[in-house]
Amino acid sequence: MAFRQYTVGARMFGFALGSSMMITLFFPSIDIRNVQATESALDRQLQNGWDGGFNLTDPLLKGWNKPVKVLLTKDPKTGAAVPPGTYAYVYKAGTWFPSGIIHPVILGEGVSDLTVSKGRVGEADNKAGAVFMLKHATFNGKDYPYIEDVTATQGWMPNDVLNSVPDANISHSGAGMTMFVREGCWWCHTLLPEETQDWQAFGVPPMLGDFNGASPTSFGSDRKAPDLLHVASRNSSREWMMMHFFNPRLVQPHSIMPRFDYLWGDKDASGNTIDFAKWRAEYDAYHEGQRDTPPDVPMPAKNSEIRNLLDFMLSLK
Repeated sequence: MAFRQYTVGARMFGFALGSSMMITLFFPSIDIRNVQATESALDRQLQNGWDGGFNLTDPLLKGWNKPVKVLLTKDPKTGAAVPPGTYAYVYKAGTWFPSGIIHPVILGEGVSDLTVSKGRVGEADNKAGAVFMLKHATFNGKDYPYIEDVTATQGWMPNDVLNSVPDANISHSGAGMTMFVREGCWWCHTLLPEETQDWQAFGVPPMLGDFNGASPTSFGSDRKAPDLLHVASRNSSREWMMMHFFNPRLVQPHSIMPRFDYLWGDKDASGNTIDFAKWRAEYDAYHEGQRDTPPDVPMPAKNSEIRNLLDFMLSLK
């Protein structure tokens, strides 16, 4: 009885809190689902997979449960030539599909309609695995990009595609995005140039539809270092980036970026054990002028975490 006087206030507080959450979360989601996905958004969804951050299928952020992006050199079924720059997105059996495959309605008018009707994504089965491609077609007189399940339309299976190309044509950028999130790269780097003089240095900012279905967007909240949204358009050298991640001072003498050499793991590309202590001692000698050249950076193994992160960085165009 003593607390009855607080009943009205408690109800009013609950109503106010519920209303603010509705305005903040629910109503915007109705508008966002009507945003038309761009080709860039479809590419991001398909290469990054279901979720690039923490999730129950990858609780330790190791890059598990991720698709791969494959640069094709031929039709994996017939062996016929394909146009240069043809990519396929391979989801092995059990790999979760992104939201644009599970709920194509979020892709917006035209893109959603073509993805369902011509792309046949409703037939995709993550238990069996699937291969997707980006295509273009006309809907109501306008050209739209859309997602096609080529496992349904052409019979391509994940292993067919992966066995048809060399390892150099396979990008693990989806797993690399998880490395980007886990290592806190977004604490210092943004993926969102502002509509100011950033245009001149970092390229044009993205449109809303460019991140349709992305999870997470990894825009970043502070910038202590360059924006990276278009970094591969400014610098596409894998060797430069490899040195930069192993020890940033190799290419930027005054860099405050920490080393990420531990992402190499224990072995290099040849299977030899990496002697980090020896490398750092030789680098210190170079830094102090006791030797003319820095030590060589070990080539990363193809299953190393740094390979994934480098693939992600080189996908940012």
